[in-house]
Amino acid sequence: MATKIRLQRFGKKGKPFFHVVVADSRAPRDGKFIERLGSYNPNTNPATIEINFEKTLAWVNKGAEPTDTARAILSYKGVLYKKHLEGGVKKGALTQEQADEKFTAWLDAKAGKISGKTEGLATSKADARKAALAAEAKKKEDRAAAIAAKNAPVAEEVVEEEATEEAPAVEAEAATEAPAAETKEEGAE
Repeated sequence: MATKIRLQRFGKKGKPFFHVVVADSRAPRDGKFIERLGSYNPNTNPATIEINFEKTLAWVNKGAEPTDTARAILSYKGVLYKKHLEGGVKKGALTQEQADEKFTAWLDAKAGKISGKTEGLATSKADARKAALAAEAKKKEDRAAAIAAKNAPVAEEVVEEEATEEAPAVEAEAATEAPAAETKEEGAE
């Protein structure tokens, strides 16, 4: 019986949640399975992955083939790297202590990456919130200025009317002076 490590879908439409299971390769996606190894929730950022490391490593060593997505999940959690190191120990390329040191160093580096990502997400979220509050405050000030201008338009209209009454008079004087200047120029010729 060919066994596969794959995902079993749960959750509602648009909000998937997966169980990582070992199943016969001929069984349907959400059908009968041999053993549940963990869960995977892609809705969170970063995705939440909970796996029973020892059971999963045992199944991988027995020959269970992970699907593409399950392989990515197992690689992310270090199951495949641990299998690789155990293969090196069996071949005599390294000792068990060296393999354990390498694996713990890899786990520490991975934990640092994950914590860096979560901190980066938190700071970007805080920056976005500050920018939104600043934009909201600016919009509120603009709205208050517009309301203040709307409530006090009487004084502005009087000033505008005086300015418009003076402007035609100035234009009329300029128009009468211009033809007189032209007639003087014509007489001089």
